[in-house]
Amino acid sequence: MKPLEFYGRAFASRLLLGTSQYPSPAILAEAVKASGAEIVTVSLRREGARVKEGQGFWRLIRELGVSVLPNTAGCHTAKEAITTAQMAREIFDTPWIKLEVIGEADTLQPDVFGLVEAARELCADGFEVFPYTTEDLVVAERLLEAGCRVLMPWGAPIGSGQGLNNPFGLRAMRAHFPDTPLVVDAGIGLPSHACAAMELGYDAVLLNTAVAKAGDPVAMARAMARAIEAGRDGYLAAPMPARDMAAPSTPVLGKANLT
Repeated sequence: MKPLEFYGRAFASRLLLGTSQYPSPAILAEAVKASGAEIVTVSLRREGARVKEGQGFWRLIRELGVSVLPNTAGCHTAKEAITTAQMAREIFDTPWIKLEVIGEADTLQPDVFGLVEAARELCADGFEVFPYTTEDLVVAERLLEAGCRVLMPWGAPIGSGQGLNNPFGLRAMRAHFPDTPLVVDAGIGLPSHACAAMELGYDAVLLNTAVAKAGDPVAMARAMARAIEAGRDGYLAAPMPARDMAAPSTPVLGKANLT
């Protein structure tokens, strides 16, 4: 099976895990291990605000041996996101950035205009951008033209746990960009949601709240990893198409007539 690749780097796990809202650092560490995730996202604003606690957090992440994907969570303008990304590159010594430019407070929907603007400037500055976007195909084209080599459309509003609100749009994005790594980001609440995303042919899933806020985060992390693996296997197996009518699984040809 072809490994997952982001900007020339290969990964075995197709689960990307967020690091906020866990009951404790120890549970976070156990959840990451149980998930098998090789990439974790980190909010520069949240962890950088408290220096002493932040140092312990970075030590924990380093001990886990995972790749860090800093994000620009909480940014509402292109300028704000660009500045945050530049700070993250200095702190983490990585060109990777998960680019978030939030445009609507209630749904946390991306501001796609600011997103494209920020992506263009960051890509020109050498960043390897992971844009949090919608399933809009025109926006996706603009992001790729700006230099992004990964797209991360939302499944539903961040932290909502609603799953995939627009399977048609997500399916269309997969069909339009067959060679671009696509990651469903946000809205996943259940293992079945993660599985459904992978069954659409997506390359990976990024989630946080569904694991961090579960009654047992470690068990949920393990369940999500299994669901993603099952969904990927199901997609690669070329599943049967849906039908409007029943189709007998037992052949009727040669059936005895007992009337």
